[in-house]
Amino acid sequence: MIAFARACEAIAETPKKLEKIALLAAYLRALDDADLAAAARYFSGDPFAAADGRTLAVGGRTIVAAAERAWGITREALRAGYRASGDLGAALGPLVRPAMDLGLFRATLTPAALAARFAELAAASGPSAARRRQHLLEGILGACTSPLEATYVIKIVTGDLRIGLKAGLVADAIAAAFERDPALVRRAAAFAGDIGAVAVAARRDALAAIAPGYHAPVAFMLATPIPYGETYPALAGTSWIAEDKYDGIRLQAHVTPGRVSLFSRTLADVSESFPEVVAALRARSGSFALDGELIAERDGAVLPFRSLQARLQRKTIDPELAREVPVRYIVFDLLAREAESLIDVPLAERRGALAEVLAGADAARVSVAPWHTLAATDDAAAVNARFAAARERGHEGLVFKRSDAPYAPGRRGKWWLKLKRELATIDAVVVGVEWGHGRRARLLSDYTFAVRSGSELAVIGKAYSGLTDAEIAELTVWFEAHRLPPEAARDAYDRLQLKRREIVVEPALVVEIAFDVIQESALHASGFSLRFPRIVRLRPDRRAADADTLERVREIYAEMLAREGLAAGAQA
Repeated sequence: MIAFARACEAIAETPKKLEKIALLAAYLRALDDADLAAAARYFSGDPFAAADGRTLAVGGRTIVAAAERAWGITREALRAGYRASGDLGAALGPLVRPAMDLGLFRATLTPAALAARFAELAAASGPSAARRRQHLLEGILGACTSPLEATYVIKIVTGDLRIGLKAGLVADAIAAAFERDPALVRRAAAFAGDIGAVAVAARRDALAAIAPGYHAPVAFMLATPIPYGETYPALAGTSWIAEDKYDGIRLQAHVTPGRVSLFSRTLADVSESFPEVVAALRARSGSFALDGELIAERDGAVLPFRSLQARLQRKTIDPELAREVPVRYIVFDLLAREAESLIDVPLAERRGALAEVLAGADAARVSVAPWHTLAATDDAAAVNARFAAARERGHEGLVFKRSDAPYAPGRRGKWWLKLKRELATIDAVVVGVEWGHGRRARLLSDYTFAVRSGSELAVIGKAYSGLTDAEIAELTVWFEAHRLPPEAARDAYDRLQLKRREIVVEPALVVEIAFDVIQESALHASGFSLRFPRIVRLRPDRRAADADTLERVREIYAEMLAREGLAAGAQA
């Protein structure tokens, strides 16, 4: 694993995408098939193939306990390292030393050898599973011969390399390593459910043999926002279809004979939360993968998004909850059918095939999204009228999709456009920051913000998007210079209910936050949380004392409830 770690370090050092691809390609090219498959998975952030469903089930506490046993580290040294880096691998790696127990596993670690140990970790079960996992992890850590190797082994276990490497770049590096068409590699990777198998197939020139790997979620295609206005130049000159933008949960469904899997936007399996949808899809014949939106709906009226929260937070849905929050899966795309991936097929053709797949389905539980084709005569007034009609139906707005669009997993481009209005904006104070991920791994890009509550501050959410890379880089320097001293930080952790991984900063930076839904929540001290918060702009013209108050948040919430009541009444 030392060669893997050195490759990671080199990739992390360069911000240039093409250089990252070239470095990774050179490393992958030198591996045998077993190491190639394992390493490709590690670079993609998963110790296993996504399709096989295994997890390590190892938390930070187990990692620390294993390191204490293997290396004899102290908690003081760990705390100091973690405060400096905010990353468990970076904190523990430098503490590596010859293992204390000579009976520990000593064979040289390679990607394939590590994969075999991971398989043992995942297989541990029963009353003594936790002890067994810690013992196995001690063996893995005891085999690490250098701080660099230990750092990246732990990063693989935690699932976050933090070297600025996205899954798309791994696919591009595989293509470069074995001189294959990047589009073919990406296509295979999108549905194989195992980037390791794709890497081996690329080496053997067997990408065409890769079939859809059902029950391994595909990254969702995303829509680019366009502003509501009096003109829509982005819609000119191309054939578009328009659908309502639903206020629910994005849901991907994989159906094969006898099995149905439902995946959320985060690619988590949420099948147990929606048994009625699973039952409706299980009644269909054949194999297929769908993309759509799950909404809460009663007597033809769309319920607010927060109604779905109770369903998401439970694995067992009793009949009373199912009656209280009935759901319907509105499907708008077909990603695969039998052994064929459809992601490169034009949208118009995918929609035609979708109608065939769901013909005769239980419409109360699963239905095809209604849509219409934009006419050449549809001006901004017509678009805005359709937008208003969608809002009256209880939906967020409209989505426009080019009829010739492929399905681009994980991408946000000009193929899909979304039109909606934000609920409101508030001015809030940044009180905590965290290191980012991927290309922002070395930047403080994740911000926790608060509003004023009397003489105190009350956290109301976190934001990850809205600022440019240049702004984030400048703010990283500012945040590093404005960390609270240890004593003040300890008090702030408790007072603001911040996570220990967050860096507490001086409450001086004001940001304008936009969001589309506000809801009551015990997650934050304010008693509220925001849905899809986004930083609109920095407010250097405002001080912390000028930030919005918790009372203003309550007013926005009350106004939203009043509008929802009117909308529900109109539909009823």
